[in-house]
Amino acid sequence: MSGDGACHRRAVLRAAGLAVTGPLLLAGCSTDQQREPAGSGPGPPLPATEDLMREHGLLNRILVIYDEVGRRLGADQPVPAGPLHQAAQIVLRFVHEHHEHLEEQYVFAPLQGTDREITRLTEVLATQHSRGELITVSVASRTSGALSAADRQALAGELAAFARMYLPHESREDTVVFPRLRDALGAAAFAALSEQFAQLEDERFGAHGFAEVVDQVADIEKTLGIADLAQFTA
Repeated sequence: MSGDGACHRRAVLRAAGLAVTGPLLLAGCSTDQQREPAGSGPGPPLPATEDLMREHGLLNRILVIYDEVGRRLGADQPVPAGPLHQAAQIVLRFVHEHHEHLEEQYVFAPLQGTDREITRLTEVLATQHSRGELITVSVASRTSGALSAADRQALAGELAAFARMYLPHESREDTVVFPRLRDALGAAAFAALSEQFAQLEDERFGAHGFAEVVDQVADIEKTLGIADLAQFTA
């Protein structure tokens, strides 16, 4: 993603007038606790690609939230705007501004030019990041107050479009792009990148930032009545 593209995305957020709330979601938040390296317990940080895949798991839990809201919209059932707004803010702050920035700068960029197929794939993935952020901005804006009939109709389409794009998007990153990174960088550079990812997350979100945002997502699941994993058993 070019610098101009990143600037455009930031300008879109500012123009939408969206304020991200909550202790974790504020950039540069701090805590007195010292965060362990990415992963649990002492030792080296998670490998960079495993860290990104863990964050995909977080996004997938939000896609389940979006699916539940979409189901309610389709059935003309009440939809609480607050939990959906909070979910969209998490996507803005943690996924678009953090996770996707890491992918574009530290994963896609080193793979550009390695071969035609991977170059084309990373270009499409970067475009989808931009499209996804535009959808998220719209979802957050529509859910900042009570939902109108027009908001409900638009949200149904936006949530479905977001999920339709991000399920194949994540699968290509996990199965095609990420496995190429270690070979492209070499073992030493890959290890250094893993350390850098842990440091960047610490600087942006403070101690235990990932665990805290997972807790926020779990609270949204409870509010919507979808926290019990057993209910999804086929």
